[in-house]
Amino acid sequence: MTTRRRLAALGCAASVLLAPLTVMGLAEAKTPPGKPVTVMTRNIYLGVDINRPVEAAMEAAAQPGASLITVLTALAHATDESRRIVDRTDFHVRAELLADEIGDARPDLVGLQEVALWRHGPMEIGQVGVPNAEVVDYDFLQILLDELAERGTPYVAASIADRADVEAPSFSGSVAAPVNPRDIRLTMRDVVLMRQSSSLTEIDEGQAVYDVNLSLGVAGVTFDFDRGYQWIDVRAGSERFRFVNTHLEAFSSDIALAQAQQLVSEATSPDRSTIFVCDCNSDPVNSKVKEIDTVPHKAPYELITGPGGYTDLWKASGRPADLPGFDAGDTSGLNETVDEPLPGSWTHRIDMVFGRTASGEPLTTDRGRVTGRDGDPRDPATGLWPSDHAGVVMRVRGL
Repeated sequence: MTTRRRLAALGCAASVLLAPLTVMGLAEAKTPPGKPVTVMTRNIYLGVDINRPVEAAMEAAAQPGASLITVLTALAHATDESRRIVDRTDFHVRAELLADEIGDARPDLVGLQEVALWRHGPMEIGQVGVPNAEVVDYDFLQILLDELAERGTPYVAASIADRADVEAPSFSGSVAAPVNPRDIRLTMRDVVLMRQSSSLTEIDEGQAVYDVNLSLGVAGVTFDFDRGYQWIDVRAGSERFRFVNTHLEAFSSDIALAQAQQLVSEATSPDRSTIFVCDCNSDPVNSKVKEIDTVPHKAPYELITGPGGYTDLWKASGRPADLPGFDAGDTSGLNETVDEPLPGSWTHRIDMVFGRTASGEPLTTDRGRVTGRDGDPRDPATGLWPSDHAGVVMRVRGL
């Protein structure tokens, strides 16, 4: 059984119950060789726990006396709640904080994850799971680009990669008398930004969806939570290098490991240095194995820094990395509504910057820091943090 099929089986109860509802400006580089390049990884947070609707439907399906109506209602109620949380974690507010953060760091290249596109449309009970809603509520990419331009630090999207594209019915009340009925659609994207004033020039790009991804059966349909990688090849003076961005699976370390294997095999440049940034969902000090997995949480990280031949540039910078704790570069752990009091529950180091030359030698760094975490980066009016992740900025040498 493939990993996709094995995990899809988790939602079989809901699928069976709802089976009848198939109705349901970049100038030419003139900098001398050897000039460092500053890169950033930034998960900007889609605004809600995306698992809530699926989990609610599966839980309803497991209850004694569950019916098609009760499972559909649970799915729609959870989707409605999730969409309200997206409003509460207002990206217009958070984008201002993120733009301040990026503008202050001025990275040449930024790898963004969870660049959500939220849309809505008429509720279509006859087409559950069909992603066709078109009315845009939040375009995270455009909102962030506009905020960066307003600050005089414009960036361009050098690569946009569409990933999971999921849609579900949303309402409160009952199926017979729904309140605010509509479909809610989320399109996930990974994006590479390039600073317009950078001396870098993009010369090529590519991307791919991973062969192994999470799938869950709900409402008589299969929801595919696809992830993948993207890269751009860049000229910096007389040097060429590749910049890779990815977001590995969070639900299963088995899946994340398979994705990491494909990443290092396919995305690593054979003839130039490669820098890659990620929300890797793999903490190097976490040896726990989830019930659904056969490998520990740290396995993808160990693959990347072991057989993959990559150097963890945060660790190479001399910063603490092998002990848990705030000072070890932890970048994840905030609550869903990203409104925790200071200092915030930062408990995982999963946002990474890696590097290697074409021959497998390490790249080096002489500067690195965590952003959006220290001090008080919150919005003073709402108490919102920029994201449920912090960013990592590294200045990379040895290209």
